[in-house]
Amino acid sequence: MKNKKDVIIGFILGILCTCVGVILYIVLFSKFGIESTIKQALQFKFVGKLVSLGALLNLGLFFLFLNRKQDDKAKGVLMATLIIGLIFIINRL
Repeated sequence: MKNKKDVIIGFILGILCTCVGVILYIVLFSKFGIESTIKQALQFKFVGKLVSLGALLNLGLFFLFLNRKQDDKAKGVLMATLIIGLIFIINRL
């Protein structure tokens, strides 16, 4: 039971970390506000690039869990990253 719980916790943290990464990237590097940048990303179809830059925070979270010997949470973060990537690959087709 604990194994599945840790994977789910890692998955949720991976999704949240990606969302925080996107917002952090927009705040730090965008000339416009969060709302206008997201609207432009949807209009000009560069949402995938924006999310992939936001998902870079998952790399740090993944290695943090590996260093703390929390392999199941690291699996969840990896699964979240792969699912986000697959969604945007399928969306591009």
